[in-house]
Amino acid sequence: MKILFVGDITGTAGLEKARQELGRLRRQHQADLVIVNGENAAERNGITEQQFRDLRFAGADVITMGNHTWANSEIYHFIDREEALIRPFNYPAGTPGRGYTIVDLGRTRVAVINLLGNVFVSTLPSPFTMIDDLLQDLQQQGIRHIIIDFHGEATSEKIAFAHYVDGRASAVLGTHTHVQTADECIYPKGTAYISDVGMTGAVDSVLGVKTNLSVQQFVTQIPVRFEHADGRACLCAVVVALNDKTGKAEQISRIQLTDTQK
Repeated sequence: MKILFVGDITGTAGLEKARQELGRLRRQHQADLVIVNGENAAERNGITEQQFRDLRFAGADVITMGNHTWANSEIYHFIDREEALIRPFNYPAGTPGRGYTIVDLGRTRVAVINLLGNVFVSTLPSPFTMIDDLLQDLQQQGIRHIIIDFHGEATSEKIAFAHYVDGRASAVLGTHTHVQTADECIYPKGTAYISDVGMTGAVDSVLGVKTNLSVQQFVTQIPVRFEHADGRACLCAVVVALNDKTGKAEQISRIQLTDTQK
């Protein structure tokens, strides 16, 4: 089984790149499941219902979120009815939406979980203490293929978490920093890991934000209203190959596609 996971969709440039590439990448890598992090799709971050539907139409089976889940208030109107859209699982009970979803592929079921880290990014309940009961419940349901989008700032937290769930999850795939890391590996008990999958958005930018606005804030130290950059785009992703029976990871590889012209 192969999982294609695409990093943070950022702005219109990221949405257009995803629309162009998802179907082709799915065919090229024979992916059984396509997961996309969509928490920065909208102009002021978050995601709109139309953007959600556009990503689904482009080929995304599951769309994960992160610390910007609620940045666009439109999400409150559709998150409860869309099983393919998940927000971090470690939000308190009663929060709109769901923190994981189970996709039935016929021959097997795959659980996709979204978590938000604590270090430098949130004060939610610890993902470490929140994950145990869920993993046990999934195992009791006979679900062996479990993908975790760990949306976090600190590499140390992500690595520690991957060690914590090694052998209990198929993959821990980091998102949030928008910079693809080169540390993809498979842990001793069979969990695939990467600190950050990277961003899908404008290349000539600062993490997807217009360069002049980001530089202005660093120079003046005065808050600036960020806007997403446009122009040529890149798509960052990983493909994870899992054992059909055990759910253990057998291979993880990075993808980075960059437009050469605007």
